[in-house]
Amino acid sequence: MQVRKPPPTLGRDAATLRARALLVLLAVMAAMALGDASAADEARDRTLVIGKISTNPKKHYLYLKPIADYVVANMHDLGIDRVKVLMARDNRQMIRYLRSGRIDWVTETVFPAIEFEEQAGAEILALKWKKGVPTYHSVFFTRKESGVKTLADLVGRVIAFEDPGSTSSFLVPAAILADAGLRLERLETPRDAASADAVGYVFAKQEINMSTWVHKGLVDAGAFANQDWEKEDHLPRAFRAAMSIFHRSEPIPRALEIVRKDLRPDVKRRLKRLLLTAHEDPDAASALQAYQKTTRFEEIGVDVRAGIERIRKIKERLETAL
Repeated sequence: MQVRKPPPTLGRDAATLRARALLVLLAVMAAMALGDASAADEARDRTLVIGKISTNPKKHYLYLKPIADYVVANMHDLGIDRVKVLMARDNRQMIRYLRSGRIDWVTETVFPAIEFEEQAGAEILALKWKKGVPTYHSVFFTRKESGVKTLADLVGRVIAFEDPGSTSSFLVPAAILADAGLRLERLETPRDAASADAVGYVFAKQEINMSTWVHKGLVDAGAFANQDWEKEDHLPRAFRAAMSIFHRSEPIPRALEIVRKDLRPDVKRRLKRLLLTAHEDPDAASALQAYQKTTRFEEIGVDVRAGIERIRKIKERLETAL
């Protein structure tokens, strides 16, 4: 008697088909992911990314994009034909971007530049003549009748700075006060009183706030860049007439161009050459104007390096004092 075999189990066959289909789908997705990653890598290799620490990305985009466009227009033979602008919210994020290679080129003042150099291995490429000058300095100012004539006169009084990240309106003047042997004490508002043995300081956030506080007697002094002293929107003429400068810092490099440590050597060389010769190229004129009214870039020579190293020592002393 012939025994009939049972029909195949449909459930088992369906499960097998689903498993095979899933394997095929996963293989296709993996191939697509590899393709996307390869395309992304190729696009990144063709892109120069310029960055800035910013709380106002729209404003900074408008001055970063033209100079990056000018540079990239002269890099097509190197395979660079795209521009990207990427903002960081603070120094820490910028350091991560430089370390990971997300940003190639940064413009900043000297304190952040030193931090990027120390913590991300970045390279300072050139000095920027921002707003037409290679250097600037901090000025301490007060009302003429305040009785403040020297730094020591600030003990038991209050000085206003701009914000914690400002080179000329916090970091350098705070270091000067610490170097003079004066103890610094942060206050929350301009109406808070300083301890009798300390210099109280408060942040005004904007230069015009600082000069207004000094003029109204809410604080005893302020400190910002010498260029701010001359600006009508930072220190109105009527305020200036009632004030005097009682101390100045040594010159500070105005601004610096920085690149990540592993930027392709040929791209870095071309970028440096283009920056150093931009003031001679009529095609660069509008980009330089947009780039914070830059008039030229300068090689990091002996004098510039000495200025950077002087700020590095100030930075080290300030980290101990605050």
